[in-house]
Amino acid sequence: MPFIFFAPARLARIIAAISLSSFLVACGNSSDSDNSSSISAAANSGTNTGLIKINQLGFLPESAKLAVVPGVAASSFTLLKAGSDTEVFSGALSVAAIWDASGENVKLADFSSVKTPGDYQLRVEGVADSHIFSIAPDVYSALNAASIKAFYFNRSGIELLPEFAGKFARPLGHPDTNVLIHPSAASDARPAGTLVASPKGWYDAGDYNKYIVNSGISTYTLLAAYEHFPEIFNNQNLVIPESGNALPDLLDEALWNLEWMLTMQDPNDGGVYHKLTNKNFDGTVMPHQATSERYLVQKTTAATLDFAAVMAVASRVFAPYETQLPGLSAKMLAAAESAWAWANTNPAVIYQQPADVFTGQYGDKTLADEFAWAAAELYISTQKEGYYTALKPTNVFNSVPSWGDVHGLAWVSLAHHRNKLTSVADQALIANRINTLADKLIAAWLVSPYKVSMESNNFVWGSNSTALNQAMMLLQAYRLNGKREYLDASQSLLDYVLGRNATDTSFVTGFGERSTLHPHHRPSEADGIPEPIPGFIAGGPQPGQQDKSDCQAVYPSNLAAKSYLDNYCSYASNEIAINWNAPLVYVSAALQALTPK
Repeated sequence: MPFIFFAPARLARIIAAISLSSFLVACGNSSDSDNSSSISAAANSGTNTGLIKINQLGFLPESAKLAVVPGVAASSFTLLKAGSDTEVFSGALSVAAIWDASGENVKLADFSSVKTPGDYQLRVEGVADSHIFSIAPDVYSALNAASIKAFYFNRSGIELLPEFAGKFARPLGHPDTNVLIHPSAASDARPAGTLVASPKGWYDAGDYNKYIVNSGISTYTLLAAYEHFPEIFNNQNLVIPESGNALPDLLDEALWNLEWMLTMQDPNDGGVYHKLTNKNFDGTVMPHQATSERYLVQKTTAATLDFAAVMAVASRVFAPYETQLPGLSAKMLAAAESAWAWANTNPAVIYQQPADVFTGQYGDKTLADEFAWAAAELYISTQKEGYYTALKPTNVFNSVPSWGDVHGLAWVSLAHHRNKLTSVADQALIANRINTLADKLIAAWLVSPYKVSMESNNFVWGSNSTALNQAMMLLQAYRLNGKREYLDASQSLLDYVLGRNATDTSFVTGFGERSTLHPHHRPSEADGIPEPIPGFIAGGPQPGQQDKSDCQAVYPSNLAAKSYLDNYCSYASNEIAINWNAPLVYVSAALQALTPK
């Protein structure tokens, strides 16, 4: 049976006296809720020409609230108390328009003025009633916690015990205490075949390998979430082994990966290995059943600069915890500066996949963005103006972040710390970079029939992370100037990944009445448990369909926004990845923190 996450108000009635932390342990043991009324309505409506697409989790009381409605003849909608005919609001539908990304003719229902907490459904004549959703002040609390705890479920080198993992407990896999130096990474101090220890870290995605480049943006995004909104995380209990120590659980989780990243730096010269990997991808087995030899593969400039940037950020985030972690902040900053020095001596070492290695590459031939990001973070953390000069800020544009394009991360950090920078920093330039990108996204949002800034060309591999990273950049503009449209456009993008999309799917496992059930994630597939581990976001629709020849299941559409296959075989649309989960953590926290109360 599918795992279904109850909307917060319904959940409150079910687990009235149970804490969120207890729920996070037991989240794999919930039973299905009764969705028979809405399912029956959809099946029996002879006039149904589509589905109402809506954020299946719900909304904060003061947030913008939109639904996408098929372009039927009806000109109005009503908002009902869930499971009843009791009307609480009615409104006019917008004029129909076609979204080219999905080919749908749709209208919009705006019920932003409804702020009373409760459970609701939307009704439009000729269409099945919408999924049940909630309005509640804590509507994203469990989502945020689960999206962080997904990283715990993807930990390498640790047994997941039942008291923390519930029924998703598993034996220790990949201790990585005896890892071989691959010939591509050999040096005089560490010749090929040298055994080194590189434990901990997160599995990168649905596979069991660990990659510095992707860990870089992922770990940064978690650290930025804490740096920007500490109040959301300081008292959060994720029910992980470190819960209850003197650090917020989010930082405990980030530290698990940071400690691995530190082992990936060659202590002899400061360069950083690109990845820790098998030579081939593992089959569909649990971590402890995957026992192939593991290797550190090639030092690269991209990995070294990503490492430098993240360690510079971590050094300032962990600085207040000197008592608990003596010397760690200084160690991280020294590692960052050592990596920066190596990268400047070796400015163009591009990853080349060895002939005997067939796992993910994260190859990146354009390194100006990594240099800019590392320089920006080192400048902020050290206040050394030479790093700002090295940043070459007038030459650095802003963009929606991805693992291969980290320009935007430099501007996010500079904007956040703008009041603490030295006089050399160009405050007007920083604001301009943030606002110009946000305005471009707003322009797309304003004209979108789906009211999202996602356009057809944004449906790339991992398109859901594109949506969430767009939201993150819009939120930087809102934090900078307080224009409400930036907040509302960001909300729309969270709505998109939680169900207001052309597939009518909440792409976060375990959240929503129709959520991803079969992600390309080895533990979720190999553990024998029908439902997936909750809290992971699937990659999302993209028309490339690179896995089509490997899937017996058939994609429902070739259109960009509909090209999604909820099947384990679909690594091109349904894999999970740490760099996709990280902006979900950021955005779900930011909206809680920034939406007016």
